[in-house]
Amino acid sequence: MLKIVTIGPEANGAVIQLEGQIIGPWVDELERTCDRLLTLSPITLDLSRVSFIERRGVQLLRSLGTRGIPLLHCSPFVAEQLKVQA
Repeated sequence: MLKIVTIGPEANGAVIQLEGQIIGPWVDELERTCDRLLTLSPITLDLSRVSFIERRGVQLLRSLGTRGIPLLHCSPFVAEQLKVQA
C-alpha cells in the first residue's frame, strides 16, 4: 500500500509525500498524480517514508528524476534501488 499526500502547490511548487511501498497499482496511481500536478506547478517527491520500490516504480522514479523532479530524503536502501544500472 502507498499513501500519497500532496502539500501545496506553494511558491516553489507542490510536495508529494509518499509512505509505504511503490508496487503494483500504486505505481500507476503515483504516475497519474504526478502527471496531473505537473500541469499545475513544479513538484518534488519526498521519499523519506518509502520502504520498497518494485522495478516499475524504480523506472517511474528514474524517469521523473530525468525530467528534473527532485527525489528527496531517500533511505539508503531506496537510494540504492534508484541507482542507474550500467
